[in-house]
Amino acid sequence: MSTTYKVLGMTCGGCAKSVTNAIQNVAPDVTVEVDLDAKTVTVTGAAPENAIKQAVADAGFEYAGAA
Repeated sequence: MSTTYKVLGMTCGGCAKSVTNAIQNVAPDVTVEVDLDAKTVTVTGAAPENAIKQAVADAGFEYAGAA
């Protein structure tokens, strides 16, 4: 199962890595794909939305809901 979320504030590869690491810290078995142009993060695997939201916030970015 894949879910795509809108994440605001990501501008570079470093941002993408920060968000990816934060999500994988709370859900280690998921795959994370970041699209900087679309400002989205696609998570494949089982991860509660509230955990994703918190991980994104903890990484310093704005979670803007499902895309």
